[in-house]
Amino acid sequence: MKFSVSDLLDQLRGESVLPVEDLEKKLALRSAVDKAQLATALQALEKVGILQSAESGVSRAANEEVFEARLRCSSKGFCFALREGGGEDVYIRDHQLHHAWNGDRVLVKVTREGGRRRSPEGGVQCILERANTTVLAQVERQGEQLLALPLDDRLQAPIQLAETDAVHADNAAEAVVEVELDRFPVGQFPPQGHVRRSLSIRGGNADDQALLMARHRLSSDGFSGRASLKVPAESGREDLTALPTLLFQPGPAKDAMALPAVSLESLEEGGFRLWVHAATIAERIALESPLERWLRQQGEAITLGSSWVPLLTPALHKACQLSPGASQEALSVALELDADGQLQHYRFCRSQVSVDAAVDAKAMAAFLERKPKARTTPAALKALKPHLPLLEQLRAVVSLLRQQRLAVGGLELDLPLADLDALQLQGLGLPDQRNKGWLQTFAESSPLHWLRELIRPAEQAMGRHLKALELPGLFLNNAAPDPTELNDLVKLAVSLDIPLELGTDGNAPAAQALAAAFAATDRARVLQQQLREAASPVLIASEPAGNALAAEAEAYAPWCCPGLHYSAIWNQLVMASLLIDGKDRPSVRHKTRLDLASDSCHGKADWPLLTGSVLTPFEEAMASGLVNRLNSRSRLADEAEADCLALVQARSAESLVGTTVSGVISGIQSYGFFVELPPTQVEGLVHVSSLKDDWYEYRSRQHRLVGRKNRRTYKLGDAVEVEVQKVDVLRHQIDLAVVLPEGEPAESAEISEADVSASDSTDDDS
Repeated sequence: MKFSVSDLLDQLRGESVLPVEDLEKKLALRSAVDKAQLATALQALEKVGILQSAESGVSRAANEEVFEARLRCSSKGFCFALREGGGEDVYIRDHQLHHAWNGDRVLVKVTREGGRRRSPEGGVQCILERANTTVLAQVERQGEQLLALPLDDRLQAPIQLAETDAVHADNAAEAVVEVELDRFPVGQFPPQGHVRRSLSIRGGNADDQALLMARHRLSSDGFSGRASLKVPAESGREDLTALPTLLFQPGPAKDAMALPAVSLESLEEGGFRLWVHAATIAERIALESPLERWLRQQGEAITLGSSWVPLLTPALHKACQLSPGASQEALSVALELDADGQLQHYRFCRSQVSVDAAVDAKAMAAFLERKPKARTTPAALKALKPHLPLLEQLRAVVSLLRQQRLAVGGLELDLPLADLDALQLQGLGLPDQRNKGWLQTFAESSPLHWLRELIRPAEQAMGRHLKALELPGLFLNNAAPDPTELNDLVKLAVSLDIPLELGTDGNAPAAQALAAAFAATDRARVLQQQLREAASPVLIASEPAGNALAAEAEAYAPWCCPGLHYSAIWNQLVMASLLIDGKDRPSVRHKTRLDLASDSCHGKADWPLLTGSVLTPFEEAMASGLVNRLNSRSRLADEAEADCLALVQARSAESLVGTTVSGVISGIQSYGFFVELPPTQVEGLVHVSSLKDDWYEYRSRQHRLVGRKNRRTYKLGDAVEVEVQKVDVLRHQIDLAVVLPEGEPAESAEISEADVSASDSTDDDS
């Protein structure tokens, strides 16, 4: 079908009734076959009580017992439904999955309420959208059947293939196949599919990139339609070309991000006026145009190690990229900051800017190494020589803004990626906020780290403005870490002999204070990794709320990096509509106008600022599930980038098979412990069954394994010698075995039945 159940339901939000003909138009269904499939889907959804029909059209049925969720399954077959609106996860038993797979969007009904130590249980009522339309698999013949066995252990469903794909069974050791699902399982009928292509597993970086693209169903085809970009109007545009303006970028070849430029002025009354100039995407595309809808589906740019899956089309990027030496159109904001770096006032404008010079990584390094009274200028700073005083001023502002952010809880962790060529792009530290809920510790030598501090007040201003004027913006919301989880981290640190205490109120220090305390210990990395897991994710939302990561209590809205996230393009579209079409007075008879571009208009307009014809397309797009889709795309991007990191690290570990390496224990589970190996930070597993010198008990709250007889202890942060025994690159699994010190027995310990019985009954807190 050309549409999913999710696409259909997204058009039927609230209590609105939609004629079937209008529904066909919204779903772009033109052929008789497509319309017949829609009729079948509507009939089925009405039977299960999700929709209701009348002569006037169809609408959502009132059913508060079901909720939308996304399935997360483990390799052991345990499945949970994660509520998209937040809330407690619901456990789904096998017979209640109804053929839903890991990652699918589903409607779930709770069948059993949770208890003190038990999650609520439920069942899948309807599959809204399939996450796995293609899978990576290995082809095997089992009896008379030719099957594709998914590489993802969370998809425990062999796929039937036709005999025409039998040739791939002979090449399973050298390649995997990408299988396209022709039929998902229905009733007693298993899934069926066909092989789209074969992918090498022993090739170079290009083959690994192809594997990643196929695994996450990413396409490099780009926009296939025809799009004529609009020319930004000159009228109403402010000329800012006289402002000294600098562009921060990692290097001349890394220009796919469409980054903003900055200017700075000192104010007579104290403080600064910081200007941020972003590439104006909004004035070149139209809302609901084919190109804009394609960008909406793409969601965001994704970095796969050393290459991009870009968001913008080449033509759009070329038209919008700010570069030195040219006068270009931009969307700008003037930010008035006091001496403490606090945002006081702001004003947006459509502008004409001219970038004077670019500050890349080489220029930044030369600037930081340059002595203040040096008479010569390094070659990397030649183009920046007239602007070195401005760069010094920006350095002071960056430091001030960072201190102000950290003072109110913005979380920084010192967890850089391994310095590998295959991770060149991924390790840059992009200036935007992703959904991980923490920032890499500031590196003064990184232009992008400077930029992330400078654009923060600009996106604070956008968030506050959209909220105050009640415009349909997309906000980045981020809650502070759960105090209970922070308390557990303090207890963990104490169990590792690190002197930390709860406060007088019985709670742990703030997350950033914990990060600083952990950084001063000999177990800094593993403790900060635990703190990373406690960080709340950043989520895209249509309703404003605080953003702890950005030290913003009111509202935070992205717009400065439209080459990275569609949410920034959306907010630019809203702001451009306000600046161009906004009503600054109730009628033409009123002579007094409001300045809709600045915070001076807040609370003064009691009339609609945008006409219905301008506002309605935004509201309809928002009501059709825009937020859920963007959050889903953001999760996909994070999964793809994490998969890329794991693949690159596993490749680096292949050469270590059979060698002994010194590592650090980075995680403890009942089935063994994980060891992080330098310098690539790859993690391998020492399975508890390989510890043959004793019977080991798992003590979860102390994050350690303890030997029953010899009392040997393995705990977080311990250094340990291990042998790399096996590397499975495709599944990112590295098997390790502990190398005991010389002179200690490695033979299996004799364990009595009483020992086994006692171990089975041992409490985790023992």
